[in-house]
Amino acid sequence: MSSEADIVVDGENADVSTETTAPVTDVDVDIDDSDDDLIEEGEIAGDYLEQLLDVLDFDGDIDLDVEGDRAIVSIDGGDDLTKLVGRKGEVLDALQELTRLAVQQSTGERSRLMLDIAGWRAGRREALSALGAEAAQRVLETGEREELAPMTPFERKIVHDAVAKVVGVSSESEGAEPSRRVVVLKD
Repeated sequence: MSSEADIVVDGENADVSTETTAPVTDVDVDIDDSDDDLIEEGEIAGDYLEQLLDVLDFDGDIDLDVEGDRAIVSIDGGDDLTKLVGRKGEVLDALQELTRLAVQQSTGERSRLMLDIAGWRAGRREALSALGAEAAQRVLETGEREELAPMTPFERKIVHDAVAKVVGVSSESEGAEPSRRVVVLKD
């Protein structure tokens, strides 16, 4: 469909023909580009971890996914994978950081990639969500603040998110690393 419009250019009227067209979806392109970058991160991480598993002589299936603004890499299926998790996830955290560095070396960009091994991080997320919800309910009932055990930033965020779902309570972090902890308060 065509129509004419009067446009003023430098104080003079100019006749311009305009056409109605379908809307441009540049936003979709940007989102796809972002997903492509995260998929690339995941593939680089997967290659790095596959080589690591070969060197260590561990079996495992590597799964790549994208959640929000993070690449998620999971290793499952091997018999001895819990050795790569370590005590309280310490080895897993170290492997995640090494994997992020490998991705950064390849792409030149800092990575926020999340690594899970043998479902440990997923299980920890569920346990921490339950802990946060239970603490929030106790504080709601008693009115007394509750301090939880020291946690990593990742763990604290999960607890804060769980507490935020309960109306009438809030949470904040107190202390200095490595003893920083979540405190749940009644509003």
